[in-house]
Amino acid sequence: MKKCPPTKTHRASIGCAVFALLVLASSAAMAQQAQIIARPLTPYDITTYSLPAITQVSGGLFTVGVGSAVYLEAQVIKGTPIATIAWALTTKPSTSTVALVTSPLGTNIPSFEPSDRLTYDVAGRQLLVPDVRGQYTVTATVTTSGTNIVLTRVITAGNYVGVGFVDGNKVATGKQCANCHDGGTAPDKITPWSGTLHASMLTQAIDGLKSNHYSSNCISCHTVGYNTALTATNGGFDDVAKQLNWTFPTNLTNGNWAAMPMALKQVSNIQCENCHGPGSEHGGNITKTSVSFSAGNCAACHASGSNHIKPQEWANSRHAIAVREESADCAGCHSGIGFIDRMAGAATIRTNYSAITCATCHDPHDATNPHQLRGQGSVTLMDTSRPGGATVITNGGMGTLCMNCHMSRRDAVTYVNGPGNNRFGPHHGPQTDMLMGVNAITYGKSIPSSGHGTVVSNTCVTCHMQTVASTNSAFLQAGGHTFKVAWDHGTTNTATDDVNLVGACQSCHGASVTSLDFARQDYDGNGVIEGVQTEVKGLIRQLSMLLPPLGQPKLALADVSSAITTNYTAAQKMAVYNLLFVLEDKSYGIHNTAYTVGLLKASLADLGGTTPTPGGTAAEANAALAAYFSKSTNVLINPYVLGKGLFQMGINDIVGWQFRVQVSSDLITWTNLPTTAYPAYQFNDPDATNAPKRFYRLMYP
Repeated sequence: MKKCPPTKTHRASIGCAVFALLVLASSAAMAQQAQIIARPLTPYDITTYSLPAITQVSGGLFTVGVGSAVYLEAQVIKGTPIATIAWALTTKPSTSTVALVTSPLGTNIPSFEPSDRLTYDVAGRQLLVPDVRGQYTVTATVTTSGTNIVLTRVITAGNYVGVGFVDGNKVATGKQCANCHDGGTAPDKITPWSGTLHASMLTQAIDGLKSNHYSSNCISCHTVGYNTALTATNGGFDDVAKQLNWTFPTNLTNGNWAAMPMALKQVSNIQCENCHGPGSEHGGNITKTSVSFSAGNCAACHASGSNHIKPQEWANSRHAIAVREESADCAGCHSGIGFIDRMAGAATIRTNYSAITCATCHDPHDATNPHQLRGQGSVTLMDTSRPGGATVITNGGMGTLCMNCHMSRRDAVTYVNGPGNNRFGPHHGPQTDMLMGVNAITYGKSIPSSGHGTVVSNTCVTCHMQTVASTNSAFLQAGGHTFKVAWDHGTTNTATDDVNLVGACQSCHGASVTSLDFARQDYDGNGVIEGVQTEVKGLIRQLSMLLPPLGQPKLALADVSSAITTNYTAAQKMAVYNLLFVLEDKSYGIHNTAYTVGLLKASLADLGGTTPTPGGTAAEANAALAAYFSKSTNVLINPYVLGKGLFQMGINDIVGWQFRVQVSSDLITWTNLPTTAYPAYQFNDPDATNAPKRFYRLMYP
């Protein structure tokens, strides 16, 4: 794949301690010049911006129930001078008497999508509440410095018809969804949807199977078309319940669902029309239904209270402001729509931009994978020159989905043979390669790798999606769907107020770990044992000074990249590739301490710099172990299990050194094992079969 132009990236400096997984959207060069959107409005918005309690919630669709609010918003490229804006309702059904009115959303309320806030200014807003079924055409004429920009949108208003699938049975008639979308006229969406939690939410909750505090306040999000506004008579759940005189049961118990009238069951649970809008006008015409990839479509319910916070978390993530890359090579990761196509194996990937939203990662129609994730299969990395073939990851757990994009786009060994330039490097997200300890320049050595890639069952998800209590100052700013493991309170240069989510670390490394930058060894050889990230930054500084311009520390991605030219030697290209590999990973050793340190030390040694090692015989031995004895091309020889707990390995090129073998099941408590003498270490582990995983290490003395 081609490397995306660097002009559209925001490169992080070496001082950043947060593991940023995506770069900021900083260019609107390929965005639409202007557009009309339907701004989503969530319960969280209504509370946050002190709107009246009767304000209607909206998912931001252009297909809505009769009497439902459409919050129209005209957007122009940020910085566009706006002289005037004129709105008009140019067409509407013949029986309609509705007119556009001033939107209740004031200028203090920003656009919903964080990516839109970076790219567009709000030129104006209006409110449309369709009063009858049919289509409505709205235009907005924006005058900018003598030029008129005319924008048009069509809104479809209809009634809710229901999916036509109840209690596992197709009961569809007329225009109900299951009449076509069951695999007959259109692809089968009904069968996979029926296995999702959406399809049975009210069914289970009303029988007391979800919680003991479920109430009538919850059903607006667990039914179809629920809207108690006086204007909204459109066949939604509340309308049908009123017609049938149905009331919410006093006790949540088995049998409540069975007792509900069929007409009410038809508009219960979260169905097609919750996300696509009412179906009465659809009839197979795709212009009369909505397909939205906006997070607002989900946030209308999932941002509805103190326990429904995922959209608020996501809004503070880098996914929400993913860089705009609308080329075929890049859209498969940089656009939510493109990623969906890529994961589905589409022959052509759509390149129109959308942020990395809920629907990018979660398939609303299919519960095959945990949390309805789009992909849990294997991931193949790009290290095609690796002996035995490219690395294939099959044990990434839920983090496997992340790995499809957070990987290098290069085979390092062959790539460094090409010319150097300011776009040289592994691409912007080689976290998977780093985690697995592959696809960098190893100089023919066996560079060690830490155990995170195999020990942490859900890899990325375990650490980057930790739960944060509402009482924590980092609530909504780190963990969960922010995908961040730390928050600096907005004070980049002040570490004292930083919040580090170390719960995942402590599960293996113990309660003594209170910071991501926790001390292990003096990797950079300055005589002081500092935190891992600080030590790695010390190595980065040393290596960067051995690269042109010589003697100048280059601590940020931009500084390193801008210095690369076609005059770089082969050795310099290999070293700068490793340097960029570490910088682009952005964890500064946390993802894979051993591999990070080993790569930087190997590069230092190859450029003729001093490989940092602390003084003392024992320290020298341990440093050699940490670097996997860089003097040898074959250090760990033929490790294999002989059976009955017997494990054997051979080690070359460590003349005169005797090591202890230690074993652990949790990487915290280590126990010595009896061994034979060097240079072939053979030992017996009688407890090997009593633990799911065992870890071994050599220690000196």
